[in-house]
Amino acid sequence: MSVLTKKRIFIAMAIVLVGGAAVYWQKQNAKPKVEEPKYRTALVETGNLTQTVTASGTLNPVELINVGSQVSGTVAELNADFNDRVKKGQVLLKLDPTLFNAQIKQGEANLASAQASKRLALATLERNEKLVAQNYISAIAMDQAKREVDVADANIKVAKAQLESAQANLNNSVIRAPIDGVIIKRTIDMGQTVAASFQTPNLFQIARDLTKMQIDTNVSEADVGALKDGQPAHFVVDAYPDREFDAKLRQFRLAANVQQNVVTYNVVLDVDNQQELLKPGMTAQVRLVVGARQNVLRIPTAALRFKLSEEEQAKEAKAKAGEANKNASASAAALPASEPEDDVAFRTKKDLTRSFKIYKLNEKNQAVPVDIKIGLSNFRFTEVLSGDLKAGDKVITRTLDKSGVN
Repeated sequence: MSVLTKKRIFIAMAIVLVGGAAVYWQKQNAKPKVEEPKYRTALVETGNLTQTVTASGTLNPVELINVGSQVSGTVAELNADFNDRVKKGQVLLKLDPTLFNAQIKQGEANLASAQASKRLALATLERNEKLVAQNYISAIAMDQAKREVDVADANIKVAKAQLESAQANLNNSVIRAPIDGVIIKRTIDMGQTVAASFQTPNLFQIARDLTKMQIDTNVSEADVGALKDGQPAHFVVDAYPDREFDAKLRQFRLAANVQQNVVTYNVVLDVDNQQELLKPGMTAQVRLVVGARQNVLRIPTAALRFKLSEEEQAKEAKAKAGEANKNASASAAALPASEPEDDVAFRTKKDLTRSFKIYKLNEKNQAVPVDIKIGLSNFRFTEVLSGDLKAGDKVITRTLDKSGVN
């Protein structure tokens, strides 16, 4: 092979290599530059969604009876204790009957004295009637004798009333269960003195049926508009952290509670406690279900709270301004007649109540703003009613730091 031929071959190979390098460089430049991930994202998906109102409440028996005493005395006999199941009319305790028996004896004696006084008054009246007939005494003496009989009758009635009161006090010294139920509280001990002078002391608390309980909870005034009787609810208690119990809203009470300018309303929920796992006084963390949707487009609620940095917001505003100037003339020609200022302001305010701007990632890993309208929302997911989103899109929930960690 001659030297000239070798040079031609070498030149041809060099041309091929240079051409290939040029083509490769052009292809590389033609590909869009993909930025490194700067955000934490979550997928837009289709699923079920429930909206809830949360509150904290206390479990209580549906019917709770406070058993007290109408009379004072010393506890002489105690027949019931905590957690005892009692029947209606069962004796719970007895007070020392000594004073009450003495009052009864005194009442009996007063009654006997009044009856004796009446007998004497009747005898006097009968004798005076004979003497008046014989004109031995005047009519005034006769009237006086009749008055003594009337006074004796009145004294008998007073004595009987006092005796009945003493008998009632003796009966009330025996405290009985007013209903069938379970004693959940006892505030009296053997030998303790019960003082009922100013107010009735509470000796026992009896719950009628612990298989049916209720939750008394307070709900903020901002959430009561979504509450209705019969709505389902779920709650958990610290005693069973891995188990969720069901409840149902029974009553929304109109009386407002105001503490430190915070207004709440009492809401009562019915609870089925057939296994009696739930105890009176437990704290319940309640979720009232006020709305539910099936198979809706949803995004993480955290995406609604994401905002670009000030630098990124400035770039976005600059880009929008350039695009607006570019399309100003075409947009002005396409716009209809202007609306009254008040109507525009009203419509804008109405739209903003359920409209949000979020950001999704495009194929270049760049944040792209998307205007959406939302429906139901909870702390995890939010329903998307309209907007340039579809299942599988990536929405931004927060910014990664320089090391790529949240």
